[in-house]
Amino acid sequence: MVKAIVGGYVVPVEGDPIDGGTVLVENGRITAVGTAAEVDVPEDAELVDASGTWVLPGFVDAHTHLGVHEEGEGWAGNDTNEMTDPNGARFRAIDGIDPFEIGFDDALSGGVTSVVIKPGSGNPIGGQTVAVKTWGRTALDMVFDEAVSVKSALGENPKRVYGDKQQTPSTRLGVAAIIREAFTKARNYAAQRDHARAEGKPFDVDLTLETLAKVLDGELYWDQHTHRADDIVTAIRLAEEFGYKLVVNHGTEGHLIADVLAEKDVPVILGPLFTTRSKVELRNRTLRSAGILARAGVKIAITTDHPVVPINFLVYQAALAVKDGLDPETALRALTVNPAAMLSLDDRIGSLKPGLDADIVLWSGDPLDVMNRAMRVFVRGQEVYRFDDTSGEGVVTPRRYAE
Repeated sequence: MVKAIVGGYVVPVEGDPIDGGTVLVENGRITAVGTAAEVDVPEDAELVDASGTWVLPGFVDAHTHLGVHEEGEGWAGNDTNEMTDPNGARFRAIDGIDPFEIGFDDALSGGVTSVVIKPGSGNPIGGQTVAVKTWGRTALDMVFDEAVSVKSALGENPKRVYGDKQQTPSTRLGVAAIIREAFTKARNYAAQRDHARAEGKPFDVDLTLETLAKVLDGELYWDQHTHRADDIVTAIRLAEEFGYKLVVNHGTEGHLIADVLAEKDVPVILGPLFTTRSKVELRNRTLRSAGILARAGVKIAITTDHPVVPINFLVYQAALAVKDGLDPETALRALTVNPAAMLSLDDRIGSLKPGLDADIVLWSGDPLDVMNRAMRVFVRGQEVYRFDDTSGEGVVTPRRYAE
């Protein structure tokens, strides 16, 4: 079935807005975007009247714990950190996702249709991340990239966790050493593995080292949790030492060294921005950081770090960053194409253009105006959320099986 979203103010993000534009959808993908005159709508197409709305790609939050740290469930619903091994590269966030967690419904109400779910920051090396849609009945339905990156942490969190256990790492020195040793072992492992394959000899696979070898080969990104400026520089130094693809996550003090990040071409998944200064490494948190980084030439995305900040507040963080100096166009990019591009997901999500997934949101107006809301949300072309004006509540398409 072909679906045509017609008559709205279409904001492709990658390209100029189109007043009265048309977005054509078939088999879950966008097939055309343009003016009414440019897009040939088949006679049997299902028409979606978008008049009076802004039509945008679904937002992307590139750093969440959605579904692995369930709200209101306490320890029973918290599978974020396996804090029993400083090197948890073999751990996978996908194995802890609960699709029925209420946060996924909240995501849809905030226009967020794709997220990267990550392990936490209790370990120097936390585990593998996964990219999912925010609607689906099982993880099998939701996942669209099972191997995105490996989460790592510098700074206070891992040194506190293992310092309390009176074991390495209890200092920043120890945290960096764990990461350095892990990559050294992975490099040696890869050489031995490749030699064995060339010789046609059997070789025992080590899931931890195999994962890190993929980071060294550039198959997986290195998502580095880091707040303080000196820790960010440590992250850069380690990345240059081993040659992997670094993405700074949080970057709370990144604005203090914005020129360094720009020179090194290191992208930053910035946030969360709504938190208090709850620990020392957050003392320089400011809503001005997004604008400072962007003006310096750093590619930024904005994150909620859900459940640290509720995921439906993602767009509000961007709006307040605009209030404090971020360019509005860059703010929209920080919610869409930037987070997608940082992790090589922009061939599927992040903008409205032919070939990409039909993750589309109809807003009551400019989403950077906090008085506007997501009215209808489509994931892979299927409508999964609609705001009901009568009840004043959003309605999500049920995820559970019903006879």
